[in-house]
Amino acid sequence: MAEKITVPTLGESVTEATVSKWLKTQGEKVVADEPIVELETDKVNVEVPAPSNGVLSNIAVKEGETVNVGSLLGTINGGASTQAEVKEVKNYSPPLKLEKEIKKEVKPILNQIKKTPPIKKVTPVNKTQEKQVIKEEEPLILDQVHEEILVRKNITQKPQETRVAPSARKMAVESNIDLSKIQGTGKNGTILKEDIMSLMGSKPSPSKRKIKYGPEERIKMTRLRQTIAKRLKEAQENAAMLTTFNEVDMSEVISMRNQYKDEFLNKYGVKLGFMSFFVKACVIGLKNFPAINAEIQGDEIIYKNYYNISIAVGTDRGLVVPVLRETDEMSFADIEKNLGDLGQKARDGKITIEDLQGGTFTITNGGIYGSMLSTPILNPPQSAVLGMHNIVQRPVVVDESVEPRPVMYLALSYDHRIIDGKEAVSFLKIVKESLEKPQRLFLNI
Repeated sequence: MAEKITVPTLGESVTEATVSKWLKTQGEKVVADEPIVELETDKVNVEVPAPSNGVLSNIAVKEGETVNVGSLLGTINGGASTQAEVKEVKNYSPPLKLEKEIKKEVKPILNQIKKTPPIKKVTPVNKTQEKQVIKEEEPLILDQVHEEILVRKNITQKPQETRVAPSARKMAVESNIDLSKIQGTGKNGTILKEDIMSLMGSKPSPSKRKIKYGPEERIKMTRLRQTIAKRLKEAQENAAMLTTFNEVDMSEVISMRNQYKDEFLNKYGVKLGFMSFFVKACVIGLKNFPAINAEIQGDEIIYKNYYNISIAVGTDRGLVVPVLRETDEMSFADIEKNLGDLGQKARDGKITIEDLQGGTFTITNGGIYGSMLSTPILNPPQSAVLGMHNIVQRPVVVDESVEPRPVMYLALSYDHRIIDGKEAVSFLKIVKESLEKPQRLFLNI
């Protein structure tokens, strides 16, 4: 009986996928629920399991081809017959042998055991005997003997003297260059003037990538990268995007984190980071300014009374934005635990479609890569995104005196069609105040 393998439902607004990799070959046995093919969508990779036991008899779609939801991927044959064979084997029992036949088979074995001579006691071998035994064995390889003699006599081989061309030696002395660290390209490894010049940058060698792949590389964009490019371009074209900035003194947050990070780790089993402070501060701002947590659908504005924060995570495959749900009901520990789990899933390529859907507001942290300032692009259909940056010691006026303080620049990009400048600036001010006085986060003010 043939069982069809079809493209499963891939989630909201996802209608097609690309066959990334077949995990089984045609004619190979498969087990029910075992992953047999990997599909790549515009959001995430999905593994399709085998619907039954049997043999992968047909692969209908090759790797790299695009398929729609419900399309045929291949077929599995022999599921029912395989199960029947297993049952038949399980029910099989060998015929019983008669007692006389067993005695006939055992008797020769017993006679053989009786004839076996007893094991002799091993006596220790002295050095003279040891030399005689070695002589009777097969001759040793010359390299091994030489190495053994050197070890016994504590003799060390003299390293081969490095040959240096006169012009190269002169240049090395003038530039104070260690010749022992240079590999010569001349005859018998002689260090030439060109080798010194190459080391000094006068004659740079081509990059390893150029040597391996040539002057140019042409690689097809992954579906994820294509989707990222498409969505970002749509965000710029469809939204009236504007960015406003502010700065925040991180002294109090850093102090609180340093004071309680050990106790936090011991109690909850997770490190206390900065992101949980920002998530809590943003939730307070979103509650005060609902338009920033809203989206446009046609000629309507949809205000959302829940706070699902999307956190941008960079991976080897590209940028993904998993969602923290109901963050207003989460503690600091809940936020840090969920952030860690989602980040690890994203890096391992195990992020699911459900993990990426339903966000109402996005936070992206370019500061972990050293970014000082940027203008983040919206994550449609959301109407705003907050950009975090690196923390740098900057001069700040405090009580009529100038002090070095750890300062971070914040950037809020927003859709000016539904969010006014006053709302955007006020939201950013609330985030700033909540971080500069983190006690407010616990009082929800």
